[in-house]
Amino acid sequence: MTVNPLDAFRAELRDWLAQNCPEEMRDGLMTEESICWGGKDWVFTSDAQRVWLERCAAKGYTVPTWPVAYGGAGLSRDQEKIFHEEMGRLDARSPLQSFGIWMLGPALLHFGTHEQKLQYLPPVARGEVRWCQGYSEPGAGSDLANVQTHGEDKGDHWLVNGQKIWTSYADKADWIFALVRTDREAPKHKCISFLLLDMKGGGVETRPIKMISGVSPFCETFFTDAKIPKEQIVGEVNRGWDVAKYLLTHEREMISGGGAGLSGGGRALGAVIKDTMDEMDATLRADAMRCEVNSLAIGLTLERYKDQAEAGQGAGDASAMLKYMGTELNKQRHELMMNAGGSDALEWDGPVGNRAGDWLRTKANSIEGGTSEVMLSIVSRRVLGLPG
Repeated sequence: MTVNPLDAFRAELRDWLAQNCPEEMRDGLMTEESICWGGKDWVFTSDAQRVWLERCAAKGYTVPTWPVAYGGAGLSRDQEKIFHEEMGRLDARSPLQSFGIWMLGPALLHFGTHEQKLQYLPPVARGEVRWCQGYSEPGAGSDLANVQTHGEDKGDHWLVNGQKIWTSYADKADWIFALVRTDREAPKHKCISFLLLDMKGGGVETRPIKMISGVSPFCETFFTDAKIPKEQIVGEVNRGWDVAKYLLTHEREMISGGGAGLSGGGRALGAVIKDTMDEMDATLRADAMRCEVNSLAIGLTLERYKDQAEAGQGAGDASAMLKYMGTELNKQRHELMMNAGGSDALEWDGPVGNRAGDWLRTKANSIEGGTSEVMLSIVSRRVLGLPG
């Protein structure tokens, strides 16, 4: 009897997970306190978190679809689906979260040289280097191509000066991938380069921006005569906008995953529904069920686009639709959790946890990765073909 290769892979993976995933990592938590971000200065919250990362990194399971040569497991799209199904069956935590995985990795795999991939990707996969994103500036948010941070050609290096803002976790990152203007005379879309900068290499300063939620994931980032070797450019000089657009599609898909419950929000709402169903009024109960159904729908939509990407058809402009849907659904989910918690949910450290802070944080989803208004504009013009 011939064994289906995918069935054999599932059985092998299930056995490996059962033997290697620590019990403490089988709670499915995806909170700020439970996430492993990695990096040179990362302090593990427990020995189990460290062991889980090390074991997954050794198998390439932190980036399962990346090529083995760059730290991944080289899984096919069908194997990736099985991987996530088996992780979900065990309720296993993600071993590593990283902007290097979600955004820089896909960009390097597409635009980077073989040498760049070998240098930068394996440390990301092992959780040894933490990256942040240097895109938005005080005068370049929705109009991202208007970035003014500039690089002066000094022969063997660029001398970078300027400012970025809303740089998530810049104060904790080891490296930053940034959009830098390298030609002040050319049209704004044709004079940007995509540079990789060592945050500890000199000339880089970060200042946290305290948010209404009480935490400071965002920072201002300042570059003052930061020296960047020429080999730390991804793609061609002045063609960084191509890299930036490609990366943005992956960022938007990543943010949309929050709407699908991939960030743990869906599991959190499910627990709330289970615990408070008898106390909910009919309207709140119906809203909660509608949110659950919509979460399943966007999850299936994401899977469809991933299958298309495997076939060589990227999400492209449709990523704006995914981002908008995911953003709005995640906001609805946390609004429901606040309503279900009643007055207890208004407390920062009350009996139902910090739901107020989490609810406030979702408001940033409407801005980061492109505002909801910009996403709707992209969908109307480039997806639906409506007149301007």
